[in-house]
Amino acid sequence: MTPPTDLLARLRSRPPGHTLAREFYTDPDWFRLDLEHIFYRNWLFAGHDCELPQPGAYLTLQVGDYPLIVVRGDDGRIRAFHNTCRHRGSRLCAAEHGHAARITCPYHRWTYNLDGTLFYARDMGGDFDAARHGLRPVHCESIAGYIWVSVAARAPDLDAFRALAEPYLAPHRLRDAKIAFESTIIERGNWKLVWENNRECYHCRGSHPELCRSFPDAPTVAGIAESAADPALRAHWDRCEAAGLPSVFRLHDSGQFRAARMPLLRSAVSYTMSGRAAVRRRLSDDVAEGDIGALLLFHFPTTWNHVLADHAISFRVLPVSATETQLTTKWLVHRDAVEGEDYTVEELTRVWRATNEQDRRIIEENQRGVNSPAFDGGPYSPVHESGVMQFVAWYSRAMEAALSR
Repeated sequence: MTPPTDLLARLRSRPPGHTLAREFYTDPDWFRLDLEHIFYRNWLFAGHDCELPQPGAYLTLQVGDYPLIVVRGDDGRIRAFHNTCRHRGSRLCAAEHGHAARITCPYHRWTYNLDGTLFYARDMGGDFDAARHGLRPVHCESIAGYIWVSVAARAPDLDAFRALAEPYLAPHRLRDAKIAFESTIIERGNWKLVWENNRECYHCRGSHPELCRSFPDAPTVAGIAESAADPALRAHWDRCEAAGLPSVFRLHDSGQFRAARMPLLRSAVSYTMSGRAAVRRRLSDDVAEGDIGALLLFHFPTTWNHVLADHAISFRVLPVSATETQLTTKWLVHRDAVEGEDYTVEELTRVWRATNEQDRRIIEENQRGVNSPAFDGGPYSPVHESGVMQFVAWYSRAMEAALSR
């Protein structure tokens, strides 16, 4: 069988409540199908509006075969383009972040305006039409301080996600934040293993001592177990919603995205070793002081997020190969918060830097085990791994729909 028909057959034959087959995590041809049908067809989290504070500020990212650039124009609008010169294809911007009055190719100096139009191309002859050689655009949208891109020829609908996520994120005013610290690591594991590890806290108690000082490992928090029946959660949501913060658990019908504001343990108000706030200045004056816990928001296949009263943390997942994944973590604070006075990078980042490193080791050992021809899948815990089952169900539906076409 060809890789598409083989993958489709394995999806349809997977026992309910069991992991995917070994090839989903190891086979380079199946990884190409993930790129083509998941990452090249969906909206992907690229970065934050506040990373592009003035015209000419840009960020870059690599989505499979596609190098992309996201830039704020002279008109203040954020746009995305393929980071490829229209002359002979050289990558235009190599840095992850930068600033330029115009975008200039380092190879032959073709130069583009910030709106993507071609400004200058030397000695191209009298019949050369500059208007036909601007940068190729990429779909780009901003939602409550988050920038989204899609390389699809026709981008899917984003309205449902905007309608769900924007009310939860808006009170935190993340457009008015700044990046206090950024970390990028390569995890030697398939991108689905990264997500599966994230969607459960079955492993947390034995693996994440720093995180477990403030983050509860209850299935109702980490997974999709019926949360409304938990009186403590309901009381927390009622308090937050009374203060004007949308909080109740909401999972879209597609299973692709979710938002819920969850309490932290005991008297903790932030992800620190003490449980006290990591940043003296709150992210937003629109959020009242008190125990609001953490807004947990995810959107498959590229981002999960934790938004607290004092800071926010975004995570971006990008596949590198069948057995490598790039994870970028960004810590956001109020734009006027002063390092050394309002916060220290060490305290702000300690818990999640430790957690990311612990998860990296977990995922790499998971990949080593899955690589074995002896691996034939195992059952999920219905108590602790409902979130993993929900992710695998979303992935399976998306791939089956794409391959059936």
